[in-house]
This record gives sequence, structure tokens and C-alpha cells, in this order.
Amino acid sequence: MTGTDPYRFTSPPPPATDPDRGADLTRTLLWSLLVLSAAANMATSYSGVTPWANVACGVVTLLSAGALVVRRLRGRR
Repeated sequence: MTGTDPYRFTSPPPPATDPDRGADLTRTLLWSLLVLSAAANMATSYSGVTPWANVACGVVTLLSAGALVVRRLRGRR
């Protein structure tokens, strides 16, 4: 009767790889961009800078927040 012993170590297990490492980096960069652009938006609102700078910072804030929401909703699938 031949059988295999499931508790016998024949070779070391393969090294664990983290497939979400790139996703974590992207999420971190998006959050950093969101915080920096929101702070820049607030600073340009209170200073006497041209309105185009305020609008540009607001657009970057909106896009980064939207990208974070889309990534979160796609991750739930």
C-alpha cells in the first residue's frame, strides 16, 4: 500500500509574493496628491492668486478623489 504523507516536507514552500504592492503604492500616491492639492486649493483661495490657480488645484483634488472612489468601488467586486 503506497500512500503519500501530507505532513512530510519534501521541498521548501515558494516565497510569498505580494501582488497588491503596486496597488498600495498607487493608493498612497493618490492620497498624497489629494492632501497636497486640497491644501494648495485652500491656500490659493485665501491668498490673492489668480482664480485659474484655484481652479487648477480644485480640478486636481477632484480627479484624485474620484480616482480613489473608483478604485475602491472596483475593489469590491
